[in-house]
Amino acid sequence: MISADAIRGYVDLMVLSLLRSGPSYAYELAQRITAVSGEMYTIKQTTLYSAVKRLEASGFVSSSAGVSPSGKPRTYYQLTESGLAHYALKVAEWQSTKIVVDKFIEGAPQ
Repeated sequence: MISADAIRGYVDLMVLSLLRSGPSYAYELAQRITAVSGEMYTIKQTTLYSAVKRLEASGFVSSSAGVSPSGKPRTYYQLTESGLAHYALKVAEWQSTKIVVDKFIEGAPQ
């Protein structure tokens, strides 16, 4: 299992990544995060709701009321154009971060 501390800065990136395929609601996002991670990470609902609200406040995600197939009301989240641009920036940032951290893991010269 991956600790919440280790992945905290990347929750927004994971949510934005999943929303690229279309609108989704929080429970579904949580299930998909667990599945995509190979069950190595399970997001807490409070962490997920904080992330989508933060992304919405920044204009990267929009929300709308909807109804599930079973008739339950749901809030659906959708990626905005600025969210897609932000996603691209965060991916580039992650790739740079990974390169730097890998240098230390692989043994930086003394």
